[in-house]
Amino acid sequence: MRGLFAIAAVAILTTLAVACNGRKGNSQEDHSPGELPDTLRVGTLYSPTSYFIYREEKMGYDYDLMMSFGADKGIVIDLHVAPSLPALIEMLDSGEIDLAAYEIPVTAEFRKHIMPCGLENITHQVLVQPKGKDRITDVTQLIGKEIYVEEGSKYQHRLNNLNDEIGGGIIIHTVDQDTLITEDLIEMVSTGKIPLTIVDSDVARLNRTYYNSLDVGLEISFEQRSSWGVRPDMPWLADTINEWFIKSEPAQIQARLLKRYFELSKESPQFNIDLSKGRISPYDELFKKYAKKIGWDWRLIASQGYAESHFDTTVVSWAGARGLMQIMPRTARAYGLSADRITNPEANIKAAVDIIGDLDKSLKKHVPDSVERRKFVIAAYNSGIAHVYDAIALAGKYGKDARIWNGNVADAILMKANPEYYNDPVCKYGYFRGKQTTAYVTKVMDFYERCRRQIPR
Repeated sequence: MRGLFAIAAVAILTTLAVACNGRKGNSQEDHSPGELPDTLRVGTLYSPTSYFIYREEKMGYDYDLMMSFGADKGIVIDLHVAPSLPALIEMLDSGEIDLAAYEIPVTAEFRKHIMPCGLENITHQVLVQPKGKDRITDVTQLIGKEIYVEEGSKYQHRLNNLNDEIGGGIIIHTVDQDTLITEDLIEMVSTGKIPLTIVDSDVARLNRTYYNSLDVGLEISFEQRSSWGVRPDMPWLADTINEWFIKSEPAQIQARLLKRYFELSKESPQFNIDLSKGRISPYDELFKKYAKKIGWDWRLIASQGYAESHFDTTVVSWAGARGLMQIMPRTARAYGLSADRITNPEANIKAAVDIIGDLDKSLKKHVPDSVERRKFVIAAYNSGIAHVYDAIALAGKYGKDARIWNGNVADAILMKANPEYYNDPVCKYGYFRGKQTTAYVTKVMDFYERCRRQIPR
C-alpha cells in the first residue's frame, strides 16, 4: 500500500502544482516593492526544454533554474502552466503571475508587455543533417537540396527568404503540423526518411542527445534572442533575478543544467546478450525470487533490467535514475530504498518489483486483461504512470481502444509531444516525448520473446 500511496500522492501533487488557476490573493500585496514575496508566482509552458514531467519528477531547464532561485532566496515557487506563449504573456499582463520563466523572444512586440531578465539565450535556426563527409557547410550548397519544414512555421518563412537571398534553387517541402511536428522531422532525418530540416539551435541540441548521428552546426539565420520576463512595472524583480544569475553558484548550476538537458546522451546504446549459456544475467536468481511476489514471469522483469541498464549496476541516467533497474531517487525513497543502497542489486530489484506491482494494481481498472496490462505497466515504469493515464484518456477521446497498447494507447502517448494534444482538456500532465516509451516497451517485449524461447521459466 505504501507504493500505491506514493504514486497517488505524486499524481495529486503534480495536478495541484501545474494548475493554472490563480491563488487567492496577490503575492505582491503583502510586501514592499523591491522586497521578494514569500511566494513568487511563476508561469511557464510545457515543452521539452522548459518544463515537463518524467517518471513522476518535474524537470526542465527553466523549471530547474527557477526552483534553484526559489531555494536560494528562501521563497516558495507557485507554478502556473500556460497553454501557449500568448496566454503566458496575458497571465503576466493581468497580474496572475509575477515572472514568466520561459524563453520569450526579445522583440519590439514583446517588449511592450515584458521586461527581459535573467540569462539572455541566443539561438539561431540551424540545418539538421546527417553527419559525414558529404555534410553541407555553406548555405549556397543548399541549391538543389530538398528541405522539409512545418507549413506556416517561422522555419518556412526563413527558408523562403534564404532561397531568395541565394537566387533560388532550394526545394522546399512543407508538412502539415497536424500530421508531423518538429521532433518528428528531426527523427526522420536521423533515420534517412527525409534528407534535411530546419529547427532552432536549442531544439536541435536537445534532440541531438537522442540522435547522435546528426549534425546541427550550420546556422542559416541571424541571432534570435530570448529570456525570462517580468511586467514593465516590476524592474526591482528583474534586477533581483539579474543579480542572482551573475553569482558564481547560479552560474555553476546553469552549466550543470545545460549539460544535463543539452549535452548528455539520451540515446540507448545497442547491446547484445548471449543467451546460449542458459541465463539472462548474473542476477537471474534475484529476478526469480522477487517476481514471485507479484506473479510475473521473472524473465519479463529481467527483460526490463536489460532495457534499463544492460545489467550494469553503476549506470546513472541523464535524469538521475540509478542502479540495475534505473530507479529515480525520489521514487526510491518512497519505497524505502536509501541513497547508499540504490545501486545494491538485490535492493534495487526488490524495490523495482514493488513499483511494478503497484503500477499493475493502479492500471487494473483501466486495462482488465492481465496480459495486455503488462505493456501498460512497462510503459508506466518508463514514463511515469501520469503520462499513461493521459494516453488512455486521449485514446478514448480520439476513437482508439483505451484497453489495447499496440496501435492504440501507444499511438496516443506519441500524441503528447504535440501541443494540440498535450493541451487537450483530457490531458492532465502536459508535454511528453512518447517515442522513448514506445521504443522501450518494444525493446522489453522483443527481448522477453527471445528469453521465452531460449531460457526455461
